[in-house]
Amino acid sequence: MSIKELIEERIDSLEIDFLHQQKMLNELNEEIIKQWKIIDRLIKENKELKEALGSNIRPLSEETPPPHY
Repeated sequence: MSIKELIEERIDSLEIDFLHQQKMLNELNEEIIKQWKIIDRLIKENKELKEALGSNIRPLSEETPPPHY
């Protein structure tokens, strides 16, 4: 095999590796976008729940301990 053929083979291999990595990065990016959408929805739901409960929520430091303490 000539040097030119070895270089071409190596370039082909690098291009294939690059395409696989690019595909993987795109898939990871899509997954991150899905996760952020879920996080945003959960933050909104949490805020709505806090507003619905109003002043009924107290910090743990203000809660009275159960009678067995």
